[in-house]
Amino acid sequence: MPVIRKSNKLINVCYDIRGPVLQEAKRLEEEGHRILKLNIGNPAPWGFEAPEEIVQDVIHNLPSAQGYCDSKGLFSARKAVMQETQRKGIRNVTIEDIYIGNGVSELIVMAMQGLLNDTDEMLIPAPDYPLWTAAVSLAGGNPIHYVCDEQSDWFPDIDDIRSKITERTKGIVVINPNNPTGALYPPELLEQIIDLAREYKLILFADEIYDKILYDGNEHCSLASLSDDVLCITFNGLSKTYRAAGFRSGWLIVSGPKHLARDYIEGLDMLASMRLCANVPAQHAIQTALGGYQSINELIVPGGRLYDQMDSAWRLINDIPGVSCVRPKAAMYLFPKLDPAMYPIKNDEKMVLDLLQQQKVLVVQGSGFNVPDTQHFRVVFLPRQDELEDAIGRLAEFLQHYSQ
Repeated sequence: MPVIRKSNKLINVCYDIRGPVLQEAKRLEEEGHRILKLNIGNPAPWGFEAPEEIVQDVIHNLPSAQGYCDSKGLFSARKAVMQETQRKGIRNVTIEDIYIGNGVSELIVMAMQGLLNDTDEMLIPAPDYPLWTAAVSLAGGNPIHYVCDEQSDWFPDIDDIRSKITERTKGIVVINPNNPTGALYPPELLEQIIDLAREYKLILFADEIYDKILYDGNEHCSLASLSDDVLCITFNGLSKTYRAAGFRSGWLIVSGPKHLARDYIEGLDMLASMRLCANVPAQHAIQTALGGYQSINELIVPGGRLYDQMDSAWRLINDIPGVSCVRPKAAMYLFPKLDPAMYPIKNDEKMVLDLLQQQKVLVVQGSGFNVPDTQHFRVVFLPRQDELEDAIGRLAEFLQHYSQ
């Protein structure tokens, strides 16, 4: 029997957050080693549990959630999302403009599959959340990465975006708040991106999953709230703000001049129908989550776990010689930079693999987020304070020897 190979469509698809380094971590765990995992934004294992009322609503509705629902999602869930769009100032969104999915990840893949033809281009930030790049490649498109400037709080470089627009460009992806950098974009910057989309007739794709995880009094502005004449596809869900990543419950919102996108919307309807519907039990959490008490607000202020862990991890990272990190304004990640004069790293995947094997600390290399250098890595600050201190202490010890 011949060797069975994967599809050619997967040749350029990469998702290093769950890549070879994680496989090595699993191997070490099977040998009995304890790994300090700073690699993935999964709140539950670190004691960040979903609010009890959300869990109880899912349990209560379980008997009536055994069958398929509408392919776009439960009416109650979509109505709650619609009311959330009104709160955020996104205008003219109806129930039919909302799609519930098995997490934002499924909806990102669906949005790209429904839009892109072979050789179409999509502008994606560098660094990015790598699923965006993978989804574009899987759909047959070409991901084109625009620069986010570390010297300017990781803000997108508007001139760089403009320079990369061609006749094949279909849209611009905006990840705000940003994973992996923790950047938060002000309305004036978002307006400039909208101006580009308007000028070149592009679609905007706004990934806003961290919109309520904000620090130091910062506020989030939804991209779609700033324009009615540019088509915008907005993504959000329960995984981060509501600490319910395992529920796999997210949503996609279509806003702007929908009459110009009837054919694309028909494609989204088709793809939604092909997967029959999203996970029905978890959809019962959406109305309670969006309409209930926002317990995340207790975690993101001084004295709250997320804030204090962010602040401590950021300070500890910056105290390591030759390491610098922009203070995150949002989300749950740090994206430090290693001074190339002290750490002339040629292969950052090998560096994080060495860190794992020598110190049993797991992080993700910067190249996994499509940055054009080998000097960055991502740290998740979800572990408790003592574990963060232990992990960053081991990182400092590793780097001390790595620079020699």
